[in-house]
Amino acid sequence: MSLDDIDFAERYRQHLQRSERPPKPASDWDKRAAAMSHSALGGAYSDAFIRRMDLDGARSLLDVGCGPGTICLPLAPRLERVYGLDYSPAMLAGLQDNALRLGLENVQPIQRAWEDDWSDVPVCDILVASRSGIVADLDAALEKINRHARLRAYLTQLVGGRFVDDEIAALLGRQRPALPDYIYTLNLLHRRGIHPRLDYIETPSRLAGCNRFEDFASKVAWSFGELSSEERAALRDWFEADPQRALRGGAPMRWAFVAWEIPG
Repeated sequence: MSLDDIDFAERYRQHLQRSERPPKPASDWDKRAAAMSHSALGGAYSDAFIRRMDLDGARSLLDVGCGPGTICLPLAPRLERVYGLDYSPAMLAGLQDNALRLGLENVQPIQRAWEDDWSDVPVCDILVASRSGIVADLDAALEKINRHARLRAYLTQLVGGRFVDDEIAALLGRQRPALPDYIYTLNLLHRRGIHPRLDYIETPSRLAGCNRFEDFASKVAWSFGELSSEERAALRDWFEADPQRALRGGAPMRWAFVAWEIPG
């Protein structure tokens, strides 16, 4: 058997199903939008992402899963038109508020999900999908990316398929199979004759930065769901045993930065 004999699109769907991760509805992201909007712009991750981009010849950008504008708003002054696409109305409201605060008049929100009809979504020179690549059908998502970008595409996906340190999952007894990660993207692009550039961005744990246990428990619940009293007690013991470890939130996360030229 060779790689050409493997249906990576179907393997991805099977892997996602085995991971037992229910999709988060837009309402879940709506609840987080206000907190995320205040810290949306700047920071090590967005700086690292943008530093790896090539805007040569680009006049427009489509940001898929834009949130409150973490990637697209810092780029907006360098472009004629920027479109922020997200399925969370509150995230798009944050995008508009941040654009207004920055005096940007070239940013337009689009409320869509990956699975929606994109027939009226503009084709842009650059498409970015930052940390928004866990989708029901990755092959279909990549097809949409290639149809809606003229020059280049940039996306980041998990390395290892886990959002939270395994130690926390084991502590709660909530260990699940890992999510599919960027390897599927590389193989699906390869099947299209596309050979992307690969790099990595390391960020602190998504549980990092909590001085109060309640804040830490809230972040853990976002990833694992509602915590029982026994789980909260075990988590509190872990949190209070080593304050510096608790502040780090466990092991850092790694994101694969995948970039490619759109076939002509």
